[in-house]
Amino acid sequence: MKKQKLVILSGAGMSAESGIATFRGSGGLWEGHRVEEVASPEAFKCNPMMVLEFYNARRRNVIGANPNRGHLAITQLSNYYNLTVVTQNVDDLHERAGTKNILHLHGEIRKARSTANPNFVVEIDGPNLNLGDLCPEGSQLRPHIVWFGESVPMIEKAAVEVGKADILIVVGTSLQVYPAASLIHYMKPDTQLYLVDPNPPAISAPNLEILEMGAEEGMTILLERLTT
Repeated sequence: MKKQKLVILSGAGMSAESGIATFRGSGGLWEGHRVEEVASPEAFKCNPMMVLEFYNARRRNVIGANPNRGHLAITQLSNYYNLTVVTQNVDDLHERAGTKNILHLHGEIRKARSTANPNFVVEIDGPNLNLGDLCPEGSQLRPHIVWFGESVPMIEKAAVEVGKADILIVVGTSLQVYPAASLIHYMKPDTQLYLVDPNPPAISAPNLEILEMGAEEGMTILLERLTT
């Protein structure tokens, strides 16, 4: 029997329960920094060392974190469904939980890419990316992150995946960051939509169920419901 198509759109709340600080909210990573200072091409051109150190700190946070029960529940769902995870998160917790088919909308914190050739992407060995770390062509490496003002390369592929979904789960995201927030508009009219968040955004859909709770609890409940 052909497996149903399940797409999961995950956001910062998914990783927050693993101890990864979120960009927004009190105590978030933007505290002490204007967005323009750390997450734009202009910032990197103006003060590359500060930008690199900002992401080095984030990378250390990610390396020290572990997948939570929500990540593991998603991996288990891949045994029952044709699963694609579309994530706004730049960490690798979905991968470390064992999920295979993942689209990173906003890049990957544990990778770097050439400032001259964006197609040259490498793994970062350890937590730090430093000024003077060069690609083979001699160009400075930068975080493999989609910064403000840059295009989101994976958005079209993500929209196609959402358009195929029989079931769409939106977990740990406020749906306030575009273009990722627009993805739910690509789902089919009969798609079953689950929204998992302790403070769910106000959206409406014909087949919508809201689980007003955190990612770990919500995904654990949905794992049981969708596999029995």
